[in-house]
Amino acid sequence: MVNPKAWIAEAIATFGLVFFGPLSVILGVVVFGDGTLSIEAIIMISLGHGGAIALMVYAFGHVSGAHINPAVTIPMMITKKIGVKDGIGYILFQIMGAVVATASLAVLFPELGKQVLWGAHGGPSELLNNSLMSGLAVEIILTFFLVTVIFMTAVHKKAPKSVYGAAIGGMVFLLHLVGVPLTGASMNPARSFSPALVSGDAGLWEVQWLYWVGPIVGGIIAGLIMNYIYVNKAEKEA
Repeated sequence: MVNPKAWIAEAIATFGLVFFGPLSVILGVVVFGDGTLSIEAIIMISLGHGGAIALMVYAFGHVSGAHINPAVTIPMMITKKIGVKDGIGYILFQIMGAVVATASLAVLFPELGKQVLWGAHGGPSELLNNSLMSGLAVEIILTFFLVTVIFMTAVHKKAPKSVYGAAIGGMVFLLHLVGVPLTGASMNPARSFSPALVSGDAGLWEVQWLYWVGPIVGGIIAGLIMNYIYVNKAEKEA
């Protein structure tokens, strides 16, 4: 049985991430910054994304699980924590929520937002020598640890549920803190797809695959390891 209410929750939660996260990019880099990725901007971007995730997880975790990310939903489908039909619905509504969020930013901040392409991820930075393979490795590693925290807090039966939103949001903050200067720290195909779609920038499409393959591969690896080594054992003991 599918759960359309959960799909809508995923759309709203993903809208929250893709509105407030990229808005922190616009404010941190353009409005309060000098157009460069300063340490102040990185902290603001990390707080914007981490805070949005933490609050959306607490708001909708009991409704849909608050995946907010195809790279989370796919491992949940593979490990049978969610049905295939619901999983497909989740992913479609996550993407729709993300696109509406970016479109809203484009309407509200047409000029300011355009300077950073409404929070788009443009590929590996010079710190990685603009290497796509290095960028792919970074996205795999970042998403691995994001999904690890999700499985070990929100999914694991013995984890204290009162802190899982803070744990996941805190991990998102940390991963953005170190990952924004490297790849933009996507870890979420829906988050990267919507600015590329709304902006229509050809350069973003050239590296778009990186923000799908990296997060999905990292998420699947983490989901399989955490599920079969830790989560399944806890479920059998419960």
